[in-house]
Amino acid sequence: MALRRTPRDPEGRMTLAEHFREFRRRLVVSAIAVAVASIAIGVLYFEEVYALLSAPFNAYKDANPDSLITLNLGEATSPLSLTISLSLFAGIIVSSPVWLYQIWAFIVPGLTRKEKRLSLAFIGAVVPLFLAGVFVAYSVLPTALMVLYGFTPEGTSNIQDNAKYFAFVTRFLLVFGIAFLLPVFMVALNLLGLLASDFVFKHWRVATLLIMVFSAVATPTGDAFTMLLLGGPLLLLYLAAGGVMRLIEARRAKNRPEWATDLADDQASAL
Repeated sequence: MALRRTPRDPEGRMTLAEHFREFRRRLVVSAIAVAVASIAIGVLYFEEVYALLSAPFNAYKDANPDSLITLNLGEATSPLSLTISLSLFAGIIVSSPVWLYQIWAFIVPGLTRKEKRLSLAFIGAVVPLFLAGVFVAYSVLPTALMVLYGFTPEGTSNIQDNAKYFAFVTRFLLVFGIAFLLPVFMVALNLLGLLASDFVFKHWRVATLLIMVFSAVATPTGDAFTMLLLGGPLLLLYLAAGGVMRLIEARRAKNRPEWATDLADDQASAL
């Protein structure tokens, strides 16, 4: 007798055990995607990745020929460690369509068909948003290095450890990329009924302050220019997310039964 699969709840509800299994499955899929992409890049394109990430450092060095600054491999195992870390970073970027989808699918598994169609355009923007954040960070990186290396005392050398330099660069890029996903998580919270558009627009001043504080902390330089390059787009994405949330709420209100239009979301009906 063939085993029958347990029918899926039409409202997307799952038991705690099912949630853990779903989380494990999506985590495994994401890990496999990152691993495959990392191995492929490490074998085929490591030199290109190394050249791309070291370009801002080399640009600063070329612009300041009198500065005693260089990248250094301090240990025998450093080349291997560097190859693994940069390949893993590039693998995370390349496989972002897979693991970003897995995160979204785990957060909002119970959407209705109409909600899925309404949010489809926004879901399609997840990967471009992440890559846009990485691109902005890479564009800002030369300025960040110029400011940071500008504090080097005169007459001293600045021998950079390869591992620490690339750790700084990759974290810098990932922070920007993940920060640009703010509207995605806002819309997800709205679809789960945890965040309303009225709250977003009512507290936009507080949100602006928090975004700028986050931008100042997340960016390693102390200049306002770098902070605004992260904070400005984040504020626009915050407001855009609020607009999408309002569209979703309007669609929900339109499809709500007439007998429920006068009821609050947490109020029981007489039926």
